[in-house]
Amino acid sequence: MLFGKRNKIVKRILVVEDEPLTAFDNETLIESAGYDVVATCDNVTDALTTLDESEVDLILSDVKLSGQRTGCDLAREAGKRGVPVLLVTGRCPDDARELAIGCLMKPYTDKVLKDAIKAVEEFLAGKTPKLPKGLELFELPAA
Repeated sequence: MLFGKRNKIVKRILVVEDEPLTAFDNETLIESAGYDVVATCDNVTDALTTLDESEVDLILSDVKLSGQRTGCDLAREAGKRGVPVLLVTGRCPDDARELAIGCLMKPYTDKVLKDAIKAVEEFLAGKTPKLPKGLELFELPAA
């Protein structure tokens, strides 16, 4: 189809962020970009429960979360379930390459977040995306 809508690989996104304002902004922005926000959580336990109960195509997670577990712990568990995680953080963790599909550096603009999700989607489709400033993508982690 020449002018039709493309089939999205990423439709349902789980937002995991412990800063309420950032979480709200991300949720609103993601929905306005045409994605479904499955849920917004601030800790790993709630995120894993949501992941087990809902269909999720991508997790957008901060590294520092409420509670003792981190976004890296979530990425490790999500990887076992075959769900990619884009870590959103001020400093990409050393082990991020083994855990996540990539890192998006904070702070970022609304446009950068939208472009980052689009780039992840293209990457998952096997294409070479144009990366917005602050986004680094890695090889897909082994499940």
